[in-house]
Amino acid sequence: MYGAYNGAMSEQYKKHEGKGEVHQGSARTAPYPVSRLGASVDLVDLAQQISSADSHINTRVSAKLQVIAEQIRLLQQEAQAALEDAQRDQALHRAQCNFKRIPGRIYHLYERMDGSTYFSMLGPKDWGGKPPHQFAGSFRLENDMSWTAEADLDQPDDSRELVRRLLLQRDL
Repeated sequence: MYGAYNGAMSEQYKKHEGKGEVHQGSARTAPYPVSRLGASVDLVDLAQQISSADSHINTRVSAKLQVIAEQIRLLQQEAQAALEDAQRDQALHRAQCNFKRIPGRIYHLYERMDGSTYFSMLGPKDWGGKPPHQFAGSFRLENDMSWTAEADLDQPDDSRELVRRLLLQRDL
């Protein structure tokens, strides 16, 4: 009886083809109930399901966006630090130097009264504690032509810490 009923329903839907899309297949594959024997669809239940799905999607998307916002903030900080390092490195490369700079060596920066800067191989202690000009810091020239302040030579590379923080944010 059920198969005959489904066949009758299919025939009925074929007659109404000009009034929009109508399911032509088996009643079991229909996207909507085609039989009075099927489960009734209450519009209130359907609205609650849609509302619940929307709520879950919004929560998931909100959490993802918070992670992305935190990553953006961290990347902005890293970008700012990279720009500041680049400006410092450019200023150090513009300092007067009367010898060939060799990567891996530490050079001492001094500032004259007129604001000009120069590198020396002699540190403040080598001058007996009385350098000829204002001491501005000691820096090591790196292989990539960047400069590392002598005070930062013993500090570990913070890029591993940044990666760890980003990975922790991802797990949220």
